[in-house]
Amino acid sequence: MIAVTAEQLNAMRAHGEADYPYECCGLMLGRFADGGKQVIETYPISNAREEEAKRNRFLIRPEELMRGEKYAREQGFDVVGFYHSHPDDVAVPSQYDLEHAWPTYSYVVMAVAKGRAADLRSWEMEPDRSRFNAEEIVSEAQP
Repeated sequence: MIAVTAEQLNAMRAHGEADYPYECCGLMLGRFADGGKQVIETYPISNAREEEAKRNRFLIRPEELMRGEKYAREQGFDVVGFYHSHPDDVAVPSQYDLEHAWPTYSYVVMAVAKGRAADLRSWEMEPDRSRFNAEEIVSEAQP
């Protein structure tokens, strides 16, 4: 289970719409608690993938990830997951996503159809990295 506020979900959707027709990406910062995760803040990151590949791939440069991790630590948060968009596709992780993901984290994938955010789902990887399982999103009020 991942707890995310409506405001944070809207920020992810807005990022997906702004970066359309390319994939957007970002971090979800918060806390691991009670067998789930609580998102406190989203941290948008620029898609560093080369122009011709941005439509169906995203890349977070190591220095950007380290900057996000450092910011999270300074705020007393953990990186609890990542989010990205699938322009004109479904909100389901691709094989590429599976091959580049890590267990423990949540992966929010949102479909952005013709520039409008549509379906948004969260996924969690099996510990053996064999597949993703759907993860319940609990939308809570802003703290």
